[in-house]
Amino acid sequence: MIGKLKHNLLLACLVISSLTVFYLGRYALECHHKIDHNGKLLQVLSNGRSLNYVSGTGLKNNSNRFVYNKDMPLIFIGGVPRSGTTLMRAMLDAHPDVRCGEETRVIPRILAMKHMWSKSGREKQRLDEAGVTDEVLDSAMQAFLLEIIVKHGEPAKYLCNKDPFALKSLTYLSKIFPNAKFILMIRDGRASVHSMITRKVTIAGFDLSSYRDCLTKWNRAIETMYNQCLETGFNKCLPVHYEQLVLHPTTWMKNVLKFLDIPWNTAVLHHEEMIGKVGGVSLSKVERSTDQVIKPVNIEALTKWVGKIPHEVVREMPVIAPMLAKLGYDPYANPPNYGKPDPAVIENTKRVIRGFFQLPEFLQEHPEVEVKKIKERVRNVPQKDMRKTKE
Repeated sequence: MIGKLKHNLLLACLVISSLTVFYLGRYALECHHKIDHNGKLLQVLSNGRSLNYVSGTGLKNNSNRFVYNKDMPLIFIGGVPRSGTTLMRAMLDAHPDVRCGEETRVIPRILAMKHMWSKSGREKQRLDEAGVTDEVLDSAMQAFLLEIIVKHGEPAKYLCNKDPFALKSLTYLSKIFPNAKFILMIRDGRASVHSMITRKVTIAGFDLSSYRDCLTKWNRAIETMYNQCLETGFNKCLPVHYEQLVLHPTTWMKNVLKFLDIPWNTAVLHHEEMIGKVGGVSLSKVERSTDQVIKPVNIEALTKWVGKIPHEVVREMPVIAPMLAKLGYDPYANPPNYGKPDPAVIENTKRVIRGFFQLPEFLQEHPEVEVKKIKERVRNVPQKDMRKTKE
Protein backbone atom coordinates (compact mmCIF):
# COMPACT_ATOMS: atom_id res chain seq x y z
CA MET A 1 0.00 0.00 0.00
CA ILE A 2 2.78 2.38 1.04
CA GLY A 3 4.84 1.34 -1.96
CA LYS A 4 1.96 2.07 -4.32
CA LEU A 5 1.43 5.50 -2.72
CA LYS A 6 5.11 6.34 -3.16
CA HIS A 7 4.91 5.22 -6.77
CA ASN A 8 1.93 7.49 -7.45
CA LEU A 9 3.62 10.46 -5.72
CA LEU A 10 6.78 9.97 -7.77
CA LEU A 11 4.72 9.73 -10.95
CA ALA A 12 2.81 12.94 -10.07
CA CYS A 13 6.09 14.77 -9.34
CA LEU A 14 7.51 13.58 -12.64
CA VAL A 15 4.47 14.84 -14.57
CA ILE A 16 4.52 18.22 -12.81
CA SER A 17 8.27 18.59 -13.37
CA SER A 18 7.91 17.72 -17.04
CA LEU A 19 5.11 20.24 -17.56
CA THR A 20 7.07 22.92 -15.72
CA VAL A 21 10.17 22.35 -17.84
CA PHE A 22 8.03 22.31 -21.01
CA TYR A 23 6.28 25.63 -20.31
CA LEU A 24 9.43 27.34 -19.04
CA GLY A 25 11.28 26.19 -22.14
CA ARG A 26 8.52 27.38 -24.45
CA TYR A 27 8.35 30.74 -22.63
CA ALA A 28 12.11 31.16 -22.93
CA LEU A 29 11.99 30.40 -26.63
CA GLU A 30 9.11 32.84 -27.18
CA CYS A 31 10.93 35.60 -25.31
CA HIS A 32 14.26 34.89 -26.99
CA HIS A 33 13.13 34.36 -30.57
CA LYS A 34 10.01 36.32 -31.44
CA ILE A 35 9.24 37.05 -35.05
CA ASP A 36 7.34 40.31 -35.60
CA HIS A 37 4.88 40.97 -38.42
CA ASN A 38 7.60 42.57 -40.56
CA GLY A 39 9.75 39.41 -40.51
CA LYS A 40 12.36 40.88 -38.16
CA LEU A 41 13.87 38.68 -35.46
CA LEU A 42 13.18 40.21 -32.06
CA GLN A 43 15.27 39.45 -29.00
CA VAL A 44 14.51 40.51 -25.45
CA LEU A 45 17.64 41.39 -23.54
CA SER A 46 18.34 40.13 -20.04
CA ASN A 47 17.35 43.36 -18.30
CA GLY A 48 13.77 42.87 -19.52
CA ARG A 49 13.47 46.45 -20.79
CA SER A 50 15.83 46.93 -23.70
CA LEU A 51 14.47 45.56 -26.97
CA ASN A 52 16.94 44.47 -29.60
CA TYR A 53 15.91 44.15 -33.24
CA VAL A 54 18.05 41.98 -35.48
CA SER A 55 17.60 41.73 -39.24
CA GLY A 56 15.74 38.78 -40.72
CA THR A 57 19.05 37.32 -41.93
CA GLY A 58 20.09 36.72 -38.35
CA LEU A 59 23.19 38.88 -38.69
CA LYS A 60 24.11 40.78 -35.55
CA ASN A 61 26.46 43.49 -36.70
CA ASN A 62 26.13 47.12 -35.67
CA SER A 63 24.53 48.16 -38.95
CA ASN A 64 21.26 46.30 -38.38
CA ARG A 65 21.06 45.95 -34.62
CA PHE A 66 19.07 48.49 -32.64
CA VAL A 67 18.59 48.62 -28.88
CA TYR A 68 15.51 50.39 -27.56
CA ASN A 69 15.00 51.64 -24.01
CA LYS A 70 13.68 54.63 -22.09
CA ASP A 71 16.96 56.51 -22.57
CA MET A 72 16.89 56.40 -26.36
CA PRO A 73 16.26 59.64 -28.30
CA LEU A 74 12.59 59.12 -29.13
CA ILE A 75 10.82 61.72 -31.26
CA PHE A 76 7.26 62.84 -30.52
CA ILE A 77 5.27 64.85 -33.09
CA GLY A 78 2.07 66.55 -31.98
CA GLY A 79 -0.23 69.54 -32.15
CA VAL A 80 -3.89 70.24 -32.67
CA PRO A 81 -5.30 67.89 -35.36
CA ARG A 82 -5.23 69.35 -38.88
CA SER A 83 -2.01 71.27 -38.15
CA GLY A 84 0.41 69.39 -40.39
CA THR A 85 1.40 66.60 -38.00
CA THR A 86 0.89 63.94 -40.69
CA LEU A 87 2.95 65.89 -43.23
CA MET A 88 5.80 66.29 -40.75
CA ARG A 89 5.83 62.60 -39.84
CA ALA A 90 5.65 61.60 -43.55
CA MET A 91 8.63 63.82 -44.36
CA LEU A 92 10.60 62.33 -41.48
CA ASP A 93 9.47 58.82 -42.45
CA ALA A 94 11.08 59.36 -45.86
CA HIS A 95 14.48 59.58 -44.12
CA PRO A 96 16.19 56.15 -44.29
CA ASP A 97 17.14 56.26 -40.58
CA VAL A 98 13.71 57.28 -39.22
CA ARG A 99 10.44 55.42 -38.67
CA CYS A 100 7.29 57.13 -37.40
CA GLY A 101 4.37 55.22 -38.83
CA GLU A 102 0.65 55.77 -38.48
CA GLU A 103 -1.13 57.15 -35.41
CA THR A 104 -1.32 54.57 -32.64
CA ARG A 105 -4.44 56.20 -31.11
CA VAL A 106 -3.85 54.37 -27.83
CA ILE A 107 -0.91 56.53 -26.67
CA PRO A 108 -2.83 59.80 -26.11
CA ARG A 109 -5.65 57.86 -24.45
CA ILE A 110 -3.44 56.11 -21.91
CA LEU A 111 -1.66 59.42 -21.24
CA ALA A 112 -5.02 61.12 -20.65
CA MET A 113 -5.98 58.34 -18.25
CA LYS A 114 -2.71 58.75 -16.35
CA HIS A 115 -3.33 62.50 -16.13
CA MET A 116 -6.83 61.86 -14.78
CA TRP A 117 -5.45 59.56 -12.06
CA SER A 118 -2.88 62.17 -11.02
CA LYS A 119 -5.35 65.05 -11.12
CA SER A 120 -7.85 63.36 -8.80
CA GLY A 121 -6.63 63.64 -5.21
CA ARG A 122 -8.92 60.87 -4.02
CA GLU A 123 -7.89 58.51 -6.82
CA LYS A 124 -4.21 59.22 -6.23
CA GLN A 125 -4.64 58.48 -2.53
CA ARG A 126 -6.31 55.16 -3.34
CA LEU A 127 -3.52 54.23 -5.74
CA ASP A 128 -0.82 55.15 -3.21
CA GLU A 129 -2.57 53.09 -0.52
CA ALA A 130 -2.60 50.15 -2.92
CA GLY A 131 1.12 50.52 -3.54
CA VAL A 132 0.58 51.85 -7.07
CA THR A 133 2.84 54.84 -6.55
CA ASP A 134 3.96 57.41 -9.12
CA GLU A 135 7.19 55.44 -9.54
CA VAL A 136 5.27 52.25 -10.31
CA LEU A 137 2.99 54.03 -12.77
CA ASP A 138 5.89 55.82 -14.47
CA SER A 139 7.73 52.54 -14.94
CA ALA A 140 4.58 50.90 -16.34
CA MET A 141 3.94 53.85 -18.68
CA GLN A 142 7.52 53.74 -19.97
CA ALA A 143 7.22 50.03 -20.75
CA PHE A 144 3.76 50.32 -22.34
CA LEU A 145 4.53 53.34 -24.54
CA LEU A 146 7.90 51.98 -25.63
CA GLU A 147 6.33 48.62 -26.50
CA ILE A 148 3.73 50.33 -28.71
CA ILE A 149 6.20 52.67 -30.42
CA VAL A 150 8.76 49.94 -31.09
CA LYS A 151 6.47 47.17 -32.24
CA HIS A 152 3.83 48.91 -34.35
CA GLY A 153 6.21 49.38 -37.26
CA GLU A 154 9.55 48.49 -38.79
CA PRO A 155 12.77 48.78 -36.79
CA ALA A 156 14.89 51.90 -37.36
CA LYS A 157 17.76 53.82 -35.83
CA TYR A 158 15.43 56.67 -34.84
CA LEU A 159 11.84 56.04 -33.78
CA CYS A 160 9.12 58.65 -33.58
CA ASN A 161 5.48 58.74 -32.57
CA LYS A 162 2.82 60.93 -34.16
CA ASP A 163 -0.35 61.14 -32.12
CA PRO A 164 -1.41 64.82 -32.17
CA PHE A 165 -2.83 65.13 -28.65
CA ALA A 166 0.01 63.16 -27.04
CA LEU A 167 1.79 66.51 -26.63
CA LYS A 168 -0.88 67.60 -24.16
CA SER A 169 1.28 65.42 -21.88
CA LEU A 170 4.57 66.83 -23.19
CA THR A 171 5.96 67.63 -19.73
CA TYR A 172 5.22 64.14 -18.46
CA LEU A 173 6.68 62.47 -21.56
CA SER A 174 9.91 64.45 -21.15
CA LYS A 175 10.08 63.17 -17.58
CA ILE A 176 9.72 59.45 -18.33
CA PHE A 177 11.78 59.64 -21.55
CA PRO A 178 14.61 62.00 -20.57
CA ASN A 179 16.32 62.02 -23.99
CA ALA A 180 13.17 62.41 -26.08
CA LYS A 181 12.65 65.43 -28.33
CA PHE A 182 9.36 66.98 -29.35
CA ILE A 183 8.11 68.69 -32.52
CA LEU A 184 5.07 70.87 -31.90
CA MET A 185 3.24 71.58 -35.14
CA ILE A 186 1.50 74.97 -35.13
CA ARG A 187 -0.95 76.18 -37.75
CA ASP A 188 -3.23 79.19 -38.08
CA GLY A 189 -6.19 78.12 -35.93
CA ARG A 190 -8.67 79.41 -38.51
CA ALA A 191 -7.21 77.05 -41.12
CA SER A 192 -7.10 74.09 -38.71
CA VAL A 193 -10.71 74.59 -37.66
CA HIS A 194 -11.96 75.10 -41.21
CA SER A 195 -10.20 71.90 -42.23
CA MET A 196 -11.64 69.80 -39.41
CA ILE A 197 -15.15 71.14 -40.06
CA THR A 198 -15.19 70.79 -43.86
CA ARG A 199 -13.48 67.39 -43.80
CA LYS A 200 -15.68 66.23 -40.88
CA VAL A 201 -12.74 65.16 -38.73
CA THR A 202 -14.29 63.99 -35.46
CA ILE A 203 -12.37 65.25 -32.43
CA ALA A 204 -13.63 64.60 -28.91
CA GLY A 205 -15.13 67.77 -27.41
CA PHE A 206 -15.19 69.76 -30.69
CA ASP A 207 -18.62 70.77 -32.01
CA LEU A 208 -18.10 70.58 -35.78
CA SER A 209 -21.26 72.59 -36.39
CA SER A 210 -19.76 75.68 -34.71
CA TYR A 211 -16.68 77.65 -35.78
CA ARG A 212 -16.82 79.54 -32.50
CA ASP A 213 -16.76 76.38 -30.40
CA CYS A 214 -13.98 74.76 -32.45
CA LEU A 215 -11.82 77.90 -32.34
CA THR A 216 -12.32 78.12 -28.57
CA LYS A 217 -11.26 74.46 -28.17
CA TRP A 218 -8.35 74.97 -30.57
CA ASN A 219 -7.16 77.91 -28.48
CA ARG A 220 -7.31 75.89 -25.27
CA ALA A 221 -5.51 72.87 -26.75
CA ILE A 222 -2.68 74.76 -28.44
CA GLU A 223 -2.18 76.92 -25.34
CA THR A 224 -1.72 73.78 -23.22
CA MET A 225 0.81 72.26 -25.61
CA TYR A 226 2.69 75.50 -26.34
CA ASN A 227 3.09 76.35 -22.66
CA GLN A 228 4.48 72.87 -21.97
CA CYS A 229 6.83 73.27 -24.92
CA LEU A 230 8.12 76.53 -23.42
CA GLU A 231 8.45 74.92 -20.00
CA THR A 232 10.41 71.98 -21.39
CA GLY A 233 12.73 74.32 -23.30
CA PHE A 234 13.55 74.84 -26.96
CA ASN A 235 16.52 72.50 -26.66
CA LYS A 236 13.99 69.65 -26.32
CA CYS A 237 10.86 71.05 -27.99
CA LEU A 238 10.84 72.67 -31.42
CA PRO A 239 7.74 74.63 -32.52
CA VAL A 240 7.27 74.37 -36.31
CA HIS A 241 4.74 76.54 -38.13
CA TYR A 242 2.96 74.55 -40.80
CA GLU A 243 2.82 77.57 -43.12
CA GLN A 244 6.61 78.03 -43.02
CA LEU A 245 7.19 74.30 -43.49
CA VAL A 246 5.22 74.22 -46.75
CA LEU A 247 6.55 77.57 -47.99
CA HIS A 248 10.20 76.74 -47.25
CA PRO A 249 10.51 72.95 -46.81
CA THR A 250 14.29 72.76 -47.35
CA THR A 251 15.08 75.39 -44.71
CA TRP A 252 12.71 73.97 -42.15
CA MET A 253 13.54 70.31 -42.62
CA LYS A 254 17.22 71.18 -42.21
CA ASN A 255 16.27 72.95 -38.96
CA VAL A 256 14.26 69.92 -37.82
CA LEU A 257 16.97 67.35 -38.57
CA LYS A 258 19.63 69.52 -36.94
CA PHE A 259 17.43 69.81 -33.85
CA LEU A 260 17.02 66.02 -33.78
CA ASP A 261 20.75 65.39 -34.41
CA ILE A 262 19.91 63.34 -37.51
CA PRO A 263 22.08 63.63 -40.66
CA TRP A 264 20.61 65.57 -43.57
CA ASN A 265 19.03 63.55 -46.38
CA THR A 266 17.22 65.06 -49.38
CA ALA A 267 14.65 62.23 -49.28
CA VAL A 268 12.69 64.24 -46.69
CA LEU A 269 11.85 66.77 -49.42
CA HIS A 270 10.24 64.09 -51.61
CA HIS A 271 8.19 62.03 -49.18
CA GLU A 272 5.55 61.31 -51.84
CA GLU A 273 8.10 59.22 -53.76
CA MET A 274 8.68 56.96 -50.74
CA ILE A 275 5.04 56.08 -50.01
CA GLY A 276 4.44 52.36 -49.74
CA LYS A 277 8.11 51.46 -50.25
CA VAL A 278 10.14 49.29 -47.87
CA GLY A 279 11.74 51.55 -45.27
CA GLY A 280 9.72 54.47 -46.65
CA VAL A 281 6.41 56.08 -45.76
CA SER A 282 3.57 53.87 -44.53
CA LEU A 283 0.12 55.47 -44.70
CA SER A 284 -3.16 54.42 -43.15
CA LYS A 285 -6.16 53.84 -45.39
CA VAL A 286 -8.47 55.30 -42.73
CA GLU A 287 -6.64 58.45 -41.58
CA ARG A 288 -8.23 61.62 -42.98
CA SER A 289 -4.88 63.16 -44.00
CA THR A 290 -3.82 60.31 -46.26
CA ASP A 291 -5.29 61.76 -49.46
CA GLN A 292 -3.35 64.97 -48.83
CA VAL A 293 0.11 63.68 -47.91
CA ILE A 294 0.26 61.56 -51.07
CA LYS A 295 0.93 64.89 -52.80
CA PRO A 296 4.27 66.72 -52.87
CA VAL A 297 4.66 69.66 -50.48
CA ASN A 298 2.38 72.41 -51.78
CA ILE A 299 0.47 75.53 -50.71
CA GLU A 300 -2.97 74.45 -51.95
CA ALA A 301 -4.54 74.47 -48.47
CA LEU A 302 -2.98 77.63 -46.96
CA THR A 303 -5.89 80.04 -47.41
CA LYS A 304 -8.90 77.82 -48.11
CA TRP A 305 -10.50 79.07 -44.91
CA VAL A 306 -10.67 82.72 -46.04
CA GLY A 307 -14.27 83.87 -46.50
CA LYS A 308 -15.70 80.69 -44.98
CA ILE A 309 -15.86 81.70 -41.29
CA PRO A 310 -19.06 83.48 -40.09
CA HIS A 311 -18.71 87.29 -39.93
CA GLU A 312 -19.62 87.54 -36.24
CA VAL A 313 -16.87 85.03 -35.41
CA VAL A 314 -14.35 86.92 -37.58
CA ARG A 315 -15.17 90.17 -35.75
CA GLU A 316 -14.52 88.58 -32.35
CA MET A 317 -11.51 86.52 -33.44
CA PRO A 318 -8.96 88.22 -31.10
CA VAL A 319 -11.21 87.38 -28.12
CA ILE A 320 -12.25 83.90 -29.23
CA ALA A 321 -8.71 82.79 -30.13
CA PRO A 322 -6.10 85.00 -28.41
CA MET A 323 -3.41 82.37 -29.09
CA LEU A 324 -3.46 83.43 -32.77
CA ALA A 325 -1.65 86.67 -31.94
CA LYS A 326 0.63 84.97 -29.41
CA LEU A 327 1.76 82.51 -32.08
CA GLY A 328 2.42 85.27 -34.61
CA TYR A 329 -0.79 85.25 -36.64
CA ASP A 330 -2.72 88.45 -37.35
CA PRO A 331 -6.30 87.80 -36.14
CA TYR A 332 -7.58 90.70 -38.26
CA ALA A 333 -5.95 89.63 -41.54
CA ASN A 334 -8.26 87.89 -44.04
CA PRO A 335 -6.26 86.59 -45.81
CA PRO A 336 -3.00 86.90 -43.91
CA ASN A 337 0.41 87.19 -45.56
CA TYR A 338 2.24 83.99 -44.66
CA GLY A 339 5.15 84.69 -46.99
CA LYS A 340 6.41 83.83 -50.47
CA PRO A 341 6.89 80.16 -51.39
CA ASP A 342 10.13 78.67 -52.68
CA PRO A 343 10.22 78.10 -56.48
CA ALA A 344 10.11 74.30 -56.01
CA VAL A 345 6.94 74.62 -53.93
CA ILE A 346 5.28 76.71 -56.65
CA GLU A 347 6.04 73.99 -59.18
CA ASN A 348 4.73 71.32 -56.80
CA THR A 349 1.51 73.27 -56.34
CA LYS A 350 0.97 73.55 -60.09
CA ARG A 351 1.40 69.78 -60.38
CA VAL A 352 -1.08 69.17 -57.55
CA ILE A 353 -3.72 71.48 -59.01
CA ARG A 354 -3.43 69.76 -62.38
CA GLY A 355 -3.50 66.33 -60.74
CA PHE A 356 -0.04 65.39 -62.04
CA PHE A 357 1.17 63.01 -59.37
CA GLN A 358 1.20 59.27 -58.78
CA LEU A 359 -1.63 57.69 -56.78
CA PRO A 360 -0.04 55.11 -54.39
CA GLU A 361 -0.81 51.45 -55.10
CA PHE A 362 -2.58 50.85 -51.78
CA LEU A 363 -5.09 53.59 -52.64
CA GLN A 364 -5.57 52.09 -56.09
CA GLU A 365 -6.68 48.93 -54.30
CA HIS A 366 -9.66 50.82 -52.87
CA PRO A 367 -13.05 50.31 -54.48
CA GLU A 368 -13.35 52.39 -57.66
CA VAL A 369 -15.78 54.83 -56.03
CA GLU A 370 -13.24 55.61 -53.29
CA VAL A 371 -10.46 56.27 -55.80
CA LYS A 372 -12.83 58.53 -57.72
CA LYS A 373 -13.57 60.54 -54.56
CA ILE A 374 -9.87 60.96 -53.82
CA LYS A 375 -9.14 62.13 -57.37
CA GLU A 376 -12.05 64.56 -57.23
CA ARG A 377 -10.73 66.12 -54.01
CA VAL A 378 -7.32 66.47 -55.64
CA ARG A 379 -8.58 68.12 -58.84
CA ASN A 380 -11.50 70.12 -57.48
CA VAL A 381 -9.57 73.37 -56.98
CA PRO A 382 -11.11 76.75 -57.96
CA GLN A 383 -9.50 78.44 -60.99
CA LYS A 384 -8.78 81.54 -58.89
CA ASP A 385 -6.45 79.40 -56.78
CA MET A 386 -4.70 78.30 -59.96
CA ARG A 387 -4.20 81.90 -61.07
CA LYS A 388 -2.90 82.80 -57.60
CA THR A 389 -0.33 80.01 -57.84
CA LYS A 390 0.88 81.14 -61.25
CA GLU A 391 1.44 84.62 -59.90
